[in-house]
This record gives sequence, structure tokens and C-alpha cells, in this order.
Amino acid sequence: MNANTMKTPQRWLNPSAALNRFKPPQGMTTGIVLAERQRARYGFRIGDIGLLVGLNTVSEVLEKASIFPLPNTPPWLLGLVNLRGNLVPVFDVRLFLELKADQGQEKRWLMVLDQGDRAVGLLIDGLPQTASTQQVLSRLPPLPTALRAYASKAYAQEGGVWLEFDHQGFFQALGGRMAGAE
Repeated sequence: MNANTMKTPQRWLNPSAALNRFKPPQGMTTGIVLAERQRARYGFRIGDIGLLVGLNTVSEVLEKASIFPLPNTPPWLLGLVNLRGNLVPVFDVRLFLELKADQGQEKRWLMVLDQGDRAVGLLIDGLPQTASTQQVLSRLPPLPTALRAYASKAYAQEGGVWLEFDHQGFFQALGGRMAGAE
């Protein structure tokens, strides 16, 4: 072996030193602008009212579900559905709020908000849609009395309005209304 082929082994750098050693080529920008990622918001319609699904709320839409009626309950409490072993109450909010159905609206879907003990089902008019929350309205539009306390903000989107909807408070109040009626 000659002197050129025998080199002393170089020591390996530890990982953090190796990663911090990167020198970008001239003219390359290294600063990454952190853009605030905005999560897509979804909303659903009941009659002519658009309600937003809460930011951290688990939700799902079911096309076909067997709703088992409960005796001696108001007509807007449709009954219970068995969702993966959990009994979920199902409400017809349109009937409760005495809203008119859209002309030509035939199919309604079952939306389940939350999960476990807090899960609640409601019939919605059509599938959920992506909702824009960019244009905040300065005041809420006229709403049914029973809904006013559970809508905190309103957003305009292409001729429609989306409302921030406190579904937990709303359905707890419905449960209290039913308990008080007995």
C-alpha cells in the first residue's frame, strides 16, 4: 500500500452536528415562512339555517339508520339509533324550531355530533358543505327564539349565512325541556 491509499479514518459527526452543517447554495432562501394553516370548516343546513360543526367536534353522516321510536316523547324526538353499541338520541330540529322544508327537499341525512355519552343525532337537509368563516357579520340574523342562545357568531358566504352553533348546550336544554315536561 502506498501513502496515498492509506488515509486516516475520519470521525463521524453526531446527528445534530451533521444536520446543522448544511450550507445552502448562494441565492437560495432558507427562511421558511410559517403560514397559518386554517382548518376547513363544515356546516349543515336545517331548513334555511346554516349551522357550523364545532372545531373539535367529531361528526359523521349516515345515509341509512334504523331509528327506534320512544313512546310518550315529543314528535321532534324521533327516537334512538344504535351506533356501534352506543344508543344515540335522534332529533328533528327542523320540526322543533318549526322551520319550513325547502321546496324539492326530499332526502334528509342523519348527522351524529360528538361521540360516546355526548353523541347526539339530528336530521339535516343535504350533505354537509365546506363553509367559509372569513367574513364575520357584525350581528346575528333573525333566528328562532329557541336557537338564539346557542348561536354566537355569524359568517356570510355567497348569499348564505353560517352560524357558530353550541350543539352541546342546545341539546342539553332540549333534554332539560323533556325532563321538565314529565
